Amino acid sequence: MGREQARFALLGLLMLACSPSAGDSGGALAPDPFADRVVSFTPGSAAGFGQDELPGIVLGGPEGAGEGAGSLDVVSLGEGGEIILAFDDIVAIDGEGADLVVFENPFGGWIETGHVAVSEDGEEFHEWPCDPEAAEESFPGCAGVGPVYADSSNGLDPTDPEVAGGDAFDLADLGLGSARYVRLRDSGHNAYSADTGGFDLDAVAVINGVEE
Repeated sequence: MGREQARFALLGLLMLACSPSAGDSGGALAPDPFADRVVSFTPGSAAGFGQDELPGIVLGGPEGAGEGAGSLDVVSLGEGGEIILAFDDIVAIDGEGADLVVFENPFGGWIETGHVAVSEDGEEFHEWPCDPEAAEESFPGCAGVGPVYADSSNGLDPTDPEVAGGDAFDLADLGLGSARYVRLRDSGHNAYSADTGGFDLDAVAVINGVEE
């Protein structure tokens, strides 16, 4: 399934979810492209911001604030902290182009990087190479680099990184055909103070996926 086909399929499912089916007053809920649950959260030092709103704060869509401000709809992982999310009603598949997009809250040159890994079974994770010290090369392979433009009110498609922003990842780079779990890990090369240190996770979305 190509990227555009997958996106249209997801949008179609979401439209069906908003409309009652014939003979059914409520209709069936279709899967959305966002993570469904937090499997684990291991905060590092200087973490804390947003933790009192877990798990919901990282399970919905992104609440980006663009290039000029950082979203507050985030959880700060702290130094070396990590969080693992799972998709229950949809699984990411290797389609055309990128298959997942991670949303952090970089703005105005303020970037806090993180490593991204995925798993099919929640046990064995495969991580994209990330260089958190290569600022001149825009931190290749890291999450937390691209500004986030999509939010719940502006109608931008969160499964299209070209308009939504964020950082996109391709399963083909890891030799994987599918993934149900995503692990975000602070790179250890960020600013750490108070309770807002390190990588700040907003949301994760599937770009190419199939209903489970």
